[in-house]
Amino acid sequence: QVQLVESGGGLVQAGGSLRLSCAASGDILSINAMGWYRQAPGKQRELVATIPSGYNTIYSDSVKGRFTISRDSAKNTWYLQMDSLKPEDTAVYYCRGTITTTWGTPRDYWGQGTQVTVSS
Repeated sequence: QVQLVESGGGLVQAGGSLRLSCAASGDILSINAMGWYRQAPGKQRELVATIPSGYNTIYSDSVKGRFTISRDSAKNTWYLQMDSLKPEDTAVYYCRGTITTTWGTPRDYWGQGTQVTVSS
């Protein structure tokens, strides 16, 4: 079974920075796409940033210019660098990967979520 383990969340002051990591493990043949989503209290889960298969990176307008998604293919890991954080960025952040295993068809996997809290 494929597992996505997130780390890097925490409490920061407005204007600060955090770097989230998502490490995938298991019987992985390839990672076709990867991304980050978040869910704030009382709101639905929304896209933050993604690297889709065969396309350039895509960012939500609310984070464009402040957040950067990147990857380390050798480690099956991707990151979300968050700068100039605002209180409205407070949410649980989830990583997502479209992964082909050695035994099956591509499907989406999700991390367990990591809390990001930005104080004013």
